[in-house]
Amino acid sequence: MAKRGPRPGFDRNEALRKALLTFWENGYEGTTIAQLREAMGDLCAPSVYAAFGSKDTLFREVVELYNLERAPYWQQAFAEPSTRGAIEALLRGAAISYTTPDQPRGCLIDLGTKGSSPGNTAIQDYLRACRQEHKERIKKRLQQGIAAGELDPGCDVEVLANFYYAVLRGLSSEANDGASREALLAIVDTTMKAWPGSR
Repeated sequence: MAKRGPRPGFDRNEALRKALLTFWENGYEGTTIAQLREAMGDLCAPSVYAAFGSKDTLFREVVELYNLERAPYWQQAFAEPSTRGAIEALLRGAAISYTTPDQPRGCLIDLGTKGSSPGNTAIQDYLRACRQEHKERIKKRLQQGIAAGELDPGCDVEVLANFYYAVLRGLSSEANDGASREALLAIVDTTMKAWPGSR
């Protein structure tokens, strides 16, 4: 028997956006195929698999969409001319994004494996790799700051990248726990006082 595809008029991109919100709200393991079917317009299970493949494949597509549409502050921040400005813009952009009304709070990439069982390693490893990539982007921007003479050549960019990424993840956790946007922006203000050379 041939696979049953989505019904005529099915909007794959819109269905993907609905799946994004469902995974973001519940985490990967906490999201069931039944929830995804309902969110994507009462698709039958064979239609979900025909359109997106496995739940794992669907989630990875969702993460790509999240990075593109829900986390543009990364690209915007690194367009800042100064390294300090880039890191501050990244943290501020995250604080604003994580507390945007009418969407789940926090970061999908940080919270996507909440409640996961120890045996569910594939998605955990995938999101861990995504987070490592983000940290490497921060590290690279700091290295550019050294090359441009904005940071002391002796500063430890590994430690700095770990520090600012830890703050970024902390903002996500605080937002998920209900912290206000004002509270998160105050954390950013305090964090930037630790910028090398700040007084």
